[in-house]
Amino acid sequence: MVKIALVQTNPLIGAFERNLRQVNDSIRRAEQAGCDLVIFPELTLCGYPPQDLLERPAFLEAHDRALADLIKGLGDITCIIGALERRQGPGKPLYNAAFVLQHNTIAFRARKQLLPTYDVFDETRYFEPGTASTVFPFQGLRCGLTICEDIWWTRDSYAANPLAGMMAGPSSPDCLINISASPYYHGKIQVRREVFGHICRQNNLPLLYANQVGGQDGLIFDGHSMVLTPDGTLCRTAAGFAEDMLIVDSLAWDRSGPDTLLDSVAHVEAALILGVRDYLHKSGFRKAVLGLSGGIDSAVTAVIGCRALGPENVLCVAMPSPYTEQRSVDDARRLADNLGCDFEVISISAAMEVYRATLAPLFAGLAEDTTEQNMQARIRGNLLMALSNKFNRLLLSTGNKSEMAVGYCTLYGDMSGGLAVIADVPKHLVYALARWFNREGEIIPEGIITRPPTAELKPDQLDQDDLPPYDLLDAVLHAYLEEHKSVDEIAEGGIDARIVRDIVRRVKLNEYKRKQAPLGIKVTTKAFGPGRRYPVVQGFAE
Repeated sequence: MVKIALVQTNPLIGAFERNLRQVNDSIRRAEQAGCDLVIFPELTLCGYPPQDLLERPAFLEAHDRALADLIKGLGDITCIIGALERRQGPGKPLYNAAFVLQHNTIAFRARKQLLPTYDVFDETRYFEPGTASTVFPFQGLRCGLTICEDIWWTRDSYAANPLAGMMAGPSSPDCLINISASPYYHGKIQVRREVFGHICRQNNLPLLYANQVGGQDGLIFDGHSMVLTPDGTLCRTAAGFAEDMLIVDSLAWDRSGPDTLLDSVAHVEAALILGVRDYLHKSGFRKAVLGLSGGIDSAVTAVIGCRALGPENVLCVAMPSPYTEQRSVDDARRLADNLGCDFEVISISAAMEVYRATLAPLFAGLAEDTTEQNMQARIRGNLLMALSNKFNRLLLSTGNKSEMAVGYCTLYGDMSGGLAVIADVPKHLVYALARWFNREGEIIPEGIITRPPTAELKPDQLDQDDLPPYDLLDAVLHAYLEEHKSVDEIAEGGIDARIVRDIVRRVKLNEYKRKQAPLGIKVTTKAFGPGRRYPVVQGFAE
């Protein structure tokens, strides 16, 4: 019997002493539990994705020192860890590698063969692909070692299949090991289960999967390390969205366990909470501020912020104008009371009059339009940024993905902030989160959920005066942004082609706004961020 620990760590990119301390602490715990082998995720020592830090010689030198210290102090246990490997000759200067460490040396190594270059991934920018599959012996087992994308092979994406090469070798494995830094999106858990289950059944082998956890900029790594049986069913799984150590022995990995991995709104909540907490704490912040309008977007953002940081560390601010209904302020106050966070009210009426008087000579004879509406949003953004600066609180912006997609947001106004918490959450999912929060009692006042969405920037304003109904808007945006369907293909699904064309026009028109937006937390297959690269200025029309 071989006893194995799968460890999902939450690294901080480039914090080598911290990351190494996490690794050593986990190794000691695995030893105390009687484990023979401890397995860590992809690029554990430096964190994933390190991006252009890989071009800094000092970064690579610090990594190599951390790796040398790990090897020197390892002890008797065998360790598999994701790390950088230098290389010489033509091509890229690095491999994305997995080292098998034994007896204070690198006994075996695997080099990542499939380097993803799509969505948020850009590994061919830094790494040379490996060319051979790795099977190594360990206490009577033959272990096939792969790194993340190497088991996500599809015929349409890559020419070579690392697993096929491994199975065709002279010593095929008894088990598969995959170390990974696989980001989360809503639905990813089920996709993994299907891909991994197919691999296990196809090869009649168990799979041990160790995944990174934690927030890194806008990416969320959800953990959920797991062991699957040879027939593709779940044997054991580690915690989601938290550091954990999963211990399994080789005599038990053919036994199915309880299947608890089902994608849900709860996972989206956990991802957003982890993203907020890690972004602030890893950046040196402990407190946050946000504008609480009495609408559903800011309400959901407030709940996430309080659950991530503790309500004592969140300040919510209502900023009514002459167009703000009293029930908006009342609902905001009630929500803050339910959450237990601080709440302040700052009227913007006087500031609006100063702005109008200042601009009156230049605006003389011109009718009011969206300019005056945007001024209100920018006054609020300015006040919130002042509170952020004065009290060292990170400003959380509250716009959702549906609004960001079509530009229903104001630059330097409601788009102000250091982190856009729900910028990748479509409106229908915002409502689902609100109902989820209230499943055991009122957190978000019911009036906030049932009231028609409004920006309250002019009398009797409703979002639907300027936008299609959100269920229709979200359907078009999903098809266009995530499924890459054309206008005609979307219209064939029964949606008026004029509406589709108008939505697509707005998406393209507002690319410049999104380029200036705060960083957002990715929870869908295609977020507005580094994974979506479109020019601001273009002449292409579908």
